[in-house]
Amino acid sequence: MIRSDAVMDRMRWMSALGLAALLALTVGFALRTAGGLSVPTPISLAPPSPAALGPATALDPRIARLAALHPGRVVEAIIQFKAGVTAERARWAVRRAGGRVFGELHIINALAVKLSAADARKLATSHDVHAISLNSTIRTEGRPGSLSAANLQTTYDQTLKVTQLWQRGIDGAGVGVAVIDTGIAGEQPDFQTPDHSGSRVVETAVTNPLAQNASDSYGHGTDVAGIIAGNGDDRSPSDPLYGHYIGVAPGANLVSIKVSDEAGDATVLDVIYGLQFAVDHKSDYDIRVVNLSLDSTTPQSYKTDPLDAAAEAAWFHGIVVVAAAGNRGATPDALDYAPANDPFVITVGASDEHDTINAGNDTIAGWSSRGTTDDGFHKPDVYAPGAHIVSVLAPGSAFASMCPSCIVDGQYISTGGTSMAAPMISGVAADLLQAHPDMTPDQVKSTLMNSPSLNPSFHEANVWRALHLPTPHSTNQGLTPNTLISDHSGNVDYTRSSWSRSSWSEATGELNASFARSSWSCDCSTTNWGSIDPTRSSWSRSSWSTYFDQ
Repeated sequence: MIRSDAVMDRMRWMSALGLAALLALTVGFALRTAGGLSVPTPISLAPPSPAALGPATALDPRIARLAALHPGRVVEAIIQFKAGVTAERARWAVRRAGGRVFGELHIINALAVKLSAADARKLATSHDVHAISLNSTIRTEGRPGSLSAANLQTTYDQTLKVTQLWQRGIDGAGVGVAVIDTGIAGEQPDFQTPDHSGSRVVETAVTNPLAQNASDSYGHGTDVAGIIAGNGDDRSPSDPLYGHYIGVAPGANLVSIKVSDEAGDATVLDVIYGLQFAVDHKSDYDIRVVNLSLDSTTPQSYKTDPLDAAAEAAWFHGIVVVAAAGNRGATPDALDYAPANDPFVITVGASDEHDTINAGNDTIAGWSSRGTTDDGFHKPDVYAPGAHIVSVLAPGSAFASMCPSCIVDGQYISTGGTSMAAPMISGVAADLLQAHPDMTPDQVKSTLMNSPSLNPSFHEANVWRALHLPTPHSTNQGLTPNTLISDHSGNVDYTRSSWSRSSWSEATGELNASFARSSWSCDCSTTNWGSIDPTRSSWSRSSWSTYFDQ
């Protein structure tokens, strides 16, 4: 029987794909153990057209489609080389293509590699390559779609209607959310992957030169992260706290960007460098959302404020920036502080649910900042629950000692503030981006602002209705960017600013987080002699404003 070349090509591809699937099951644990890796980011793609597949014998169709739609997206791939290709030659080919090897699979003459989809497509044309397959996530049976609200001890998930998304398998999976804060206790069970192979806090970075480690000694960042992506369903079913507390996007990955020291102190410059890290590593960790539950202590126009400039740069690079409105109530200057005063970003105010899931009974929390900015923009853009919110407690953190009576079930803490409302919307954004991965930040903001409100008196986010809206136009049309932003690229123009661009290196010692895939640090606020740059002291402080629920 004679087979055509095309048929033979398809058979070879099916054989390679089958082998890659077997590899994911048999050696995935060894890869994660040897390389310190957690479960790779899952990617859900519709089947591409035959013309988009690229080399039929080598390239996984899902990677081919990514290369066509999102060429810069970084993927984890298993690259099988042909018989006779040495490990040295294979590694050289990967480096030449722009990839990074993080594992060697000699049993099938393959390498585990991180590289962009476009580089993978290019590498697939090499005569040395047999097949390139996506390192797909293996989920436990029943997820997505198995998250249950039956054991929840909080009301905010039901108020926001995200429990209805969970039933559709929408939980933020595959979306990276950067938490610019005091760090995250990523080893906590609520941040584990579904198969308990690692932490969903996949990367850590430290930008404060006074920070001694990558962990959360203060507690604010862990609290915020738990609201975004904590998942009590990933605890053991025998755990008494199983399923009691679940964040808004419990499948999302988290990137911890620690901008404070161990006492929770930070400057605006530390936060600016944190935003730069998110932009620089957006493709590496699929960072689509940044949460800023903080504000500057110095009022200034958004057009000249440096923190607003950095927030806008992240926005223009495709990252949804969510900012807490602040806790100054209705005072005349309540919304004059960066980044909440910036018209581009999503500014979030806090509502009080009064311990019910009936949003019609919700009210605006009296301490939640609201009003008009110094530049004439009405803020906040949207409200979310922010009073009496229970989330993950960082063990041994200052939060525990600040309010011992606020500790819930020994491992959680009850707090309030717009710092708690903002991560609600960050989680909502992650859910929307999982469902609609091509949405821009402007479209995410428009969707949330144009969705019917849960409450007739003020605009409280209705995620279920937002999910079903047609993709809207931008709400940010006609706005004038910060004067430090280059008109053409959306980058900060460092010739106009008083700070320099930072550089990153792999963290060592105490700055390395054992639960993360890798950890980063920067010496961007130090001089060539290793001392703290005196210009750093000229920046105003940033602050976290939280109410402890007595």
